[in-house]
Amino acid sequence: MGKSKVAALPGWFSLDGEPHLIGSRCTACGTYYFPVRTMACRNPACGKDDLEQVPLSRTGKLWSFTDACYQPPEPFVAPEPFVPFAIAAVELEHERMTVLGQVTGGIEVSQLRLGMTMEIVLEPLFADEATESLIWKWRPV
Repeated sequence: MGKSKVAALPGWFSLDGEPHLIGSRCTACGTYYFPVRTMACRNPACGKDDLEQVPLSRTGKLWSFTDACYQPPEPFVAPEPFVPFAIAAVELEHERMTVLGQVTGGIEVSQLRLGMTMEIVLEPLFADEATESLIWKWRPV
């Protein structure tokens, strides 16, 4: 029997079907938030407090990117030995909000281009004997 798969950040993304981020949307003005926000809308023109949990777009356009050539401090969990990785800022297709995230393994900064379409994927962050903890990352389409 395989390991059970769990979200390393519960409530931030889905584990069923095609993965997507989970956010909030103000029912009064339509402003989106990530991660989930449960209190009042922060839009100064709104001020209402009715937020609903919604799935966010699975894809978006690469807005900016950089590389992490050093091992970030805790609580970041890095594999040993540390391997540099790319970080992407992606503007979600429908919501028009920018979400930062690590780029999937095997994709180098030299392969990224502004405006390219990116999608959410899940990859293992760490595992123990019984559980594999997953995290969301960006991958070029």
